[in-house]
Amino acid sequence: MLITLIILVVSAAFFVSGKFRSDIVALCALIALLVFQILTPEEALSGFSNQVVIMMIGLFVVGGAIFQTGLAKMISSRILKLAGKSELKLFLLVMLVTGGIGAFVSNTGTVALMLPIVVSLAHNAGMSPGRLLMPLAFASSMGGMMTLIGTPPNLVIQDTLTGAGYEPLSFFSFLPVGLVCLATGILVLLPLSRIFLSKKEKRNERAGAGKSLSQLVEEYSLSDNLFRLRAADGSSAVGDTVLELDLRRKYGINILEVRRGETAQHRFLKTVTQKLASPDTVVRAGDVLYVTGDVDVVSRFAEDYGMEMLDGHTSEEASAGGGTLAFYDIGIAEIVLMPSSNMVNQTIKEAGFRDKFNVNVLGIRRKQEYILHELGDARMHSGDVLLVQGAWQDIARLSREDTDWVVLGQPLAEAAKVTLDYKAPVAAVIMILMVVMMVFDFIPVAPVTAVMIAGLLMVLTGCFRNVEAAYKTINWETIVLFAAMLPMSLALEKTGVSGYISGALVSGLGNFGPVALLAGIYFTASLMTMFISNTVTAVLMAPIALQSAIQLGVSPVPFLFAVTVAASMCFASPFSTPPNALVMPAGQYTFMDYIKVGLPLQIIMGIVMIVVLPLLFPF
Repeated sequence: MLITLIILVVSAAFFVSGKFRSDIVALCALIALLVFQILTPEEALSGFSNQVVIMMIGLFVVGGAIFQTGLAKMISSRILKLAGKSELKLFLLVMLVTGGIGAFVSNTGTVALMLPIVVSLAHNAGMSPGRLLMPLAFASSMGGMMTLIGTPPNLVIQDTLTGAGYEPLSFFSFLPVGLVCLATGILVLLPLSRIFLSKKEKRNERAGAGKSLSQLVEEYSLSDNLFRLRAADGSSAVGDTVLELDLRRKYGINILEVRRGETAQHRFLKTVTQKLASPDTVVRAGDVLYVTGDVDVVSRFAEDYGMEMLDGHTSEEASAGGGTLAFYDIGIAEIVLMPSSNMVNQTIKEAGFRDKFNVNVLGIRRKQEYILHELGDARMHSGDVLLVQGAWQDIARLSREDTDWVVLGQPLAEAAKVTLDYKAPVAAVIMILMVVMMVFDFIPVAPVTAVMIAGLLMVLTGCFRNVEAAYKTINWETIVLFAAMLPMSLALEKTGVSGYISGALVSGLGNFGPVALLAGIYFTASLMTMFISNTVTAVLMAPIALQSAIQLGVSPVPFLFAVTVAASMCFASPFSTPPNALVMPAGQYTFMDYIKVGLPLQIIMGIVMIVVLPLLFPF
């Protein structure tokens, strides 16, 4: 018992110090338990095969797909627009929408998604973003209490209950608790945020080097002369390659890209294909060609080849019919020619960008001048900035394969920001399917199976750019931390530490009744989570809460709920949860702002929960 306690205390000290990664600390603790033969290898590694860990991995993938397809952003931005310029409506909608999204997606991801939307809406409403960003972070944690998958501590207490032989909690067993948390948060934050957070100055400027894709489109006026032409069945262009059409020489127009819709039976798996207009691209019936040039010349080409003009002119803002430049597979970036480049004084055609690097040159910026027409014969000068278009991987390769230029920005990082919005309906259907399988008992699918199915479907249906993108959504530090700490709770039980601590709690508070014991467990967990992660707090406190309830002879459910709520509702520090830290620079908060607003909320939330939990889950 003593060795286990020492390992636990040392681990907690390292967690609090933050000098070492939490997953490394957890692994060291696990190895120590093995070395001192407190756990067998099978017991020590059991966390990595635990179904809760597998569920967490699957949920990271599902949540990542919801972001990658832009589904969450579309829903949240449309709902928040209902607020208009009313501060009260905007505050309430931010809390409700964030809480709703946080019920299904990690609180960190929810805040990352909502932060730019809320800042923009706050500026439009003429109010300080600081008034909304701290409530945004807190609401994401409150929303996590609404469902089984909302936050890791919920999965921890579910695993503790089922491991002790009790009936598992249902998907929405947490909903009443989550709704009470959100209602309490709204009522408390409404006056506190107005008093303490309204005086923040608006200094939230867009920072960061490099231009966004939409800024590049606007700067080079790519959408000013952008037209869509469909190759009808009878078009004489069908069957010809781009090289054979020779549009640049004959008409002086450029084909930027070819979009090809898949056949109906494959639409669920892939709904759109973008192809760079390379010389050997063969035009097929039904292809949509995105071309730039003067309207008269484009019309003449369409008439000569029997092409159908889908619109007279399209701008980047016009979204109907898909008439915009999209960057799903194809991207754009700027490159600067070095003075020592061999390409200086060469024409674009002589340089052979398309043949050598598989990219097109869309424009040249020379000081304050933009060259956008007759590019093939334009000679390049030292210091010219070229706007190039190609597959994201090919653009990224430009920065690795040549010393003639410097690529501005980070192409692959920009590609990661591009949402596959045409896949949003698919992601929505898969997420609903997952929830239905987890909610209804008559469907013979275990929750972990439902999550695995949903995660795999998100990958197979193209909600990610590739499989690597799906893997990148998984926070492996959290997974390893969780899997390595789960056996610690087993060690605490095996060596009698949990029984000893729970016995001390019961003997100290049990004489005053179960409510006093519940309060002791709640505020112990609440204090712990201010210094260590909520996942670790839940892992350590759940077996103690279970043993305390058993010793007192009452239901362990309210005590375990006290653990998960206390672990998740930590607001008094900017470093207690990732969402709190995320909004700190954007809201220009100080540590004292969290004390003034978060500490009263944390205390009031605890008092409310001690009253409400026995009513929802009787002893």
